[in-house]
Amino acid sequence: MVQRTLIRNASVISVDLAIGNVDNCDVLIEDTKIRAVGRGLDAGGAETVDGTGTIVMPGMVDTHRHIWQTTLRNIAADWTLDQYFAGVRGQLGEHFRAEDIYIANLAGAYEALNGGVTTVLDWSHNMNTPGHTDAAVEALKASRGRFVMCYGNSNEEWLPVSNLPTSQDVRRVKLQHFSSSDDLVQLGMALRGPQYATEAVTRDDWALARELDALISVHVGDGAWGKGRPVAWLAENGLLGEDVICSHCNSLADDEFQLMADSGCSASMTPEIELQMGHGWPVTGRLLKVGMRPTLGIDIATCNSGHLFQVMRTVLLVERAWAHDRADRGGYSVERLPVDTQDAIEFATINGAKALRLDSRIGSLTPGKDADIVMIRADNLEMAPLNNPVGAVVLAGHPGLVDTVWVAGRVVKRGGRLTGIDERKVLGELNRSRDYVLSKAGVKPGERFIPAPYQAR
Repeated sequence: MVQRTLIRNASVISVDLAIGNVDNCDVLIEDTKIRAVGRGLDAGGAETVDGTGTIVMPGMVDTHRHIWQTTLRNIAADWTLDQYFAGVRGQLGEHFRAEDIYIANLAGAYEALNGGVTTVLDWSHNMNTPGHTDAAVEALKASRGRFVMCYGNSNEEWLPVSNLPTSQDVRRVKLQHFSSSDDLVQLGMALRGPQYATEAVTRDDWALARELDALISVHVGDGAWGKGRPVAWLAENGLLGEDVICSHCNSLADDEFQLMADSGCSASMTPEIELQMGHGWPVTGRLLKVGMRPTLGIDIATCNSGHLFQVMRTVLLVERAWAHDRADRGGYSVERLPVDTQDAIEFATINGAKALRLDSRIGSLTPGKDADIVMIRADNLEMAPLNNPVGAVVLAGHPGLVDTVWVAGRVVKRGGRLTGIDERKVLGELNRSRDYVLSKAGVKPGERFIPAPYQAR
């Protein structure tokens, strides 16, 4: 029997050029799919959800997040990038057990869903044993969200500059956990690339990923590590392509952006972390200049918020500040802002879906696509009166306003609360896991320790 849900009378941000943004609009869900978007749709016996006073938009897409670090939330609030490597890699990462990876991934996945992020590329790079990997995948599946679980390396394998190849266990992982291309959780690969691994290992890692037909995500251009022309090296070795997402990109040379555009690869920006840890300025304008579509990510919970509303604001405000600064220095006025709020919404939705090769299924409220939908309350002192729904989402949105979330037609949050979870139990397990990892590393819970800068091998 077909299950039908009709969202009635919402302000819809469709991110579909043929539909646009429509007030007093309905969205019809049938089973896992969006069936129709428009005014005055026939309910036809469907369960009706009153959307009056709400904004309905596609689920947001995060193209770069290390979910396993949820356990270490805000521990690196005052660390540099070198201190992050020393603390997380040199001091903490090796002590995670499989059960620590599981609860971190579960809690981090719930955090994403709670904030209206229905799809995440999980850069899972603390796979110390096969059990760690199994736990990571199982937690993501248990959360009921949509993920590309990018298989990474163990803590030891990741310490730069590494001459250790990616584990061949990824072959077992694909056979055991990723048998269907229709599952909500898909396999990708988190590769270290030429900044963090030797050239020989990088070539071998790429060959393995492409043999498995796995989406590739790689760090490039993050601070001083990225000034050695990593993208140029990837291009020269035939390793760029439509199956590659380059993350950060802040310290790349100008011509490397054109190489990325020419290859058809994608780019993920995580501006909060990039500004915090000295990666460099967000590259929104540099990507747009060569015709690339920026996408957004959270990166790490160790010194960052966990929702894309904040990331959209950061991108928007940095680009606008630069435009005003250029105008001031040049003695002229800004006539048109370089990035608008609709652009920011697209960065966080359809652009991310395209980067993950999922735009035929998600990223817009298009009939026939999977029903990954977010309903945001706008009948409150933070949003009302609703004069500009797109502007309201980008400039005033936060997870507390997210009322209802659907993933492939299934409700995972309703009435402002995640459904079907014991939140108190999850938080208790997360705290116990935190205490274990810190104690094994010789760190007292709550201690504000600052690691010495990392020394590359």
